[in-house]
Amino acid sequence: MANDASAAPAARHTLAILRYLAAQRGPVTAASIATALALPRSSVYRLLGVLEEYGFVLHFPEERRYGIGIAAFEISSGFSRQEPLTRLGGPVLAALVDRVGESGHLAVLHGRDVIYLIEERAPRRPSLVSEVGVRLPSHLTASGRALLSTLPKSQLRALFPDRTAFAQRTDREGSGYGELSRLMTDVRARGYATENGEITPGLASVAVAVRDHTGWPAASIAVTFDAALPAHAVTAIVAQVTAGADDLSRRLHGRPLSATRARSADPQTAVATETAGSLHRRRSASARAASPR
Repeated sequence: MANDASAAPAARHTLAILRYLAAQRGPVTAASIATALALPRSSVYRLLGVLEEYGFVLHFPEERRYGIGIAAFEISSGFSRQEPLTRLGGPVLAALVDRVGESGHLAVLHGRDVIYLIEERAPRRPSLVSEVGVRLPSHLTASGRALLSTLPKSQLRALFPDRTAFAQRTDREGSGYGELSRLMTDVRARGYATENGEITPGLASVAVAVRDHTGWPAASIAVTFDAALPAHAVTAIVAQVTAGADDLSRRLHGRPLSATRARSADPQTAVATETAGSLHRRRSASARAASPR
């Protein structure tokens, strides 16, 4: 087929808008889209309306801005679930598991969940719930937290608009946006995410986001281990997971996270903080259950 620039202009403009939104660090105004793409504002508003109707664009009316929508995430996740990411990530994850002697997994964000694409189980290590194809709430897992921490705050808020958006596996987890926002701040400061017992009692995980060429989270790499592991061992695992995530980012022509952010927090302290937070939430839940109705 000849490459006729005049063919299907609406389709071309729609794709141009999606590509532009996907490359931004946060929601933008319709005027900035029109200016950047040299399109009439009336056309931009019309196309944004259709994209919003089908979930490819989110509208933030108070800010008068538009951002990438859940349906676009689903298409991105569809690509991620196919061969490119798994082909590139498989060898990286296998090498990581060999180095640390603990089980690892590669996951992608799909709406408010994470989907596990690869699980690499280390010898003589317990079975995990993160088998290939399993979906878990992103805000409860280290993999999901690493991915969520890279999103603009407006995008995070759109994913978790109210308390009903927070799925719970047990009575131990918090279920509010304020707590999630504070957790994301901690993850961004450290450069890696943790969870301790929220998914499987006695097991902890650390995860680092893998970024693509736009800086957007393409996936996360995580390692799961005994929560009683000593501090020096946890520190070594964090370093190896970071190196693995950076390697995969480079393979995806992305920007390694370690190139732009230093890890200043102590890994064992971070995991211990997860334990303390979980204990506090469990005690709070018990107190609520014991109080008269």
